[in-house]
Amino acid sequence: MFDLDGRVAVVTGASSGLGVAIAEALASVGARVAVVARRADKLAAVAKRIGGVAIARDLSDLDQAGSVIPAVVDALGPPEILINAAGSMFTEERAEAEPRVAIEQTLGLNLIAPFLLAQAAFPHMVEAGRGSIVNISSISGRVGIPGIPQASYAASKAGLSGLTAELAVQWARHSIRVNTVAPGFFRSEITGPLYDSSKAAEYLRRNTPLPKEGSAQDIVGAVLWLAGDAGSYVTGQTIVVDGGWTAR
Repeated sequence: MFDLDGRVAVVTGASSGLGVAIAEALASVGARVAVVARRADKLAAVAKRIGGVAIARDLSDLDQAGSVIPAVVDALGPPEILINAAGSMFTEERAEAEPRVAIEQTLGLNLIAPFLLAQAAFPHMVEAGRGSIVNISSISGRVGIPGIPQASYAASKAGLSGLTAELAVQWARHSIRVNTVAPGFFRSEITGPLYDSSKAAEYLRRNTPLPKEGSAQDIVGAVLWLAGDAGSYVTGQTIVVDGGWTAR
């Protein structure tokens, strides 16, 4: 049920963290993986390790985002799996002070780029007769988190869930499934400062019911489930993987 032998997959944000873990997992079950990110040196190392193809693009530049899928088709063939894992925060200001440029950057990378990539992958998935798109969101798109100002980031991640539901309904007739995985807190480049602060780390431990620190590997299983035949009757959903944070 989890075999992806020969299927072409695209993973964005694949030069570090969750994107790398997802790319490695897809390759381990037979997928031919194109990894996409802006840091070409790190990306090349990931591609070499998993036997994939590196496509260096800065997805905050929407023109570059538009060239990703054609490059994948040229290198590996038509994609059947798209994992939109690229995302970032461009400001730490409170909502009333977020600069417009940071808002636009955040929405561009976290919401518009995944939409454009899905549009570009659509005709190839239609031709294949199947497809799976998994958007990586965040619990920030579902609940407010005290002490961490992130209005535009939260809006972009909530937007992914709305986009997921709409694409799932529109494209279901083509057997294209669209889902979102919303991780809770785990150590990454973005959250590193939280884990490095003893006070913040204690806050995370106190508010996470499961007695362990989350990792990228804890998210990967949900993505694998949704990417292949194991999740063949699941579409339009946002799956929360957060150690119980939002269940409190």
